Amino acid sequence: MTIDLNRARRETPGSEHVLHFNNAGSALMPQPVLDAQIDHLQLEARIGGYESAARARDGVERVYGAAAELIGAKTDEIAIIENATRAWDMAFYSIPFEPGDRILTAMAEYGSNYIAYLQIACKTGAVVEVIPNDEHGQTSVDALKEMIDERVKLISITHVPTNGGLVNPANAIGKVAREAGILYLVDACQSVGQLPVNVDKMGCDMLSTTGRKYLRGPRGTGFLYVREEVLERLEPPFLDMRAATWVDKGHYEIVGNAKRFENWETNYAAKIGLGVAIDYALEWGIENIWERVQSLSERLRGELSSIPGVTLRDLGEVRCGIVTFDVAGRDVAEIKAALEGQNINVTASRPPSTRLDMEARGIAGLVRASVHYYNSEDEVSRFCEVLEGIVA
Repeated sequence: MTIDLNRARRETPGSEHVLHFNNAGSALMPQPVLDAQIDHLQLEARIGGYESAARARDGVERVYGAAAELIGAKTDEIAIIENATRAWDMAFYSIPFEPGDRILTAMAEYGSNYIAYLQIACKTGAVVEVIPNDEHGQTSVDALKEMIDERVKLISITHVPTNGGLVNPANAIGKVAREAGILYLVDACQSVGQLPVNVDKMGCDMLSTTGRKYLRGPRGTGFLYVREEVLERLEPPFLDMRAATWVDKGHYEIVGNAKRFENWETNYAAKIGLGVAIDYALEWGIENIWERVQSLSERLRGELSSIPGVTLRDLGEVRCGIVTFDVAGRDVAEIKAALEGQNINVTASRPPSTRLDMEARGIAGLVRASVHYYNSEDEVSRFCEVLEGIVA
């Protein structure tokens, strides 16, 4: 199957209104996902929240199977959580760190994750260390191997960082982690949905992702994968009646699967919508999506490179659908606002989102244009024409 662009755009209502190159922020939702959520909200309004959840049980439960199929996991290894940040937090804060434990992470690590490392370091006496980049600007596997010792408690990286276009070598990193018996946590927020991800091939113990980005699902959705072999080593930072059972007056038992990381109350319409979004992506085929995204992003890089004053800032041996650039003498917020004025959506990225990476490269800000399979070649050309007019 190849991507039927006409169908993809026909089933994406927003494509009629905006040129959306902000898919790494929040992609345009396809009609089936929108319909699924609206239908459930209308059911809630008619018969009640508890009753509608019970009636829609199959749709609610489908999200676990869909997520497992998407990343090559088992259904019991999946927890559905309200966003990727909270999913990542539930995994990270479940690890029992002690003084002297080492946390190894990437140069392009995301700001929210790095803040959590620093907090745990302050509380426990663990230390945070950064794995150097290789000649391609991605996490160096060779450098990682040299850093391994008995004090390394966790290797934690972002698969596709928020800026720079690179795809970190997550599978090769996982091989190092698995051979050393070290816990391995992957933030796959911007990779799941745009490129093939398989947790067995990656060798990760925990992986978090969101619904709103390349999966084209609802905002306020995400999921966490936890490998069943490490489950008992991880105690969630908080529990409720979804995560545990109060068995007698003085005791509780944590549930025996990844649902121990969930909480009882959830947005059922969004949960159903996430399942539909994953099934929708699986129908197109992740390999097909990845091929299309790579083709469009390389076309965009090629056309941008010919615009005077525009400097591409992408890194990595493998580059994804995130295309980043800056413009000589112009602030990124100004460029973003000017594009918005032409109904073109992008993101402006600043150092707090990836401080180590941007400071090391001396970058004050980046424009991030992120494409998806429903974007067209004509949109790439229009984007570059408009940008050239803005920067002239």
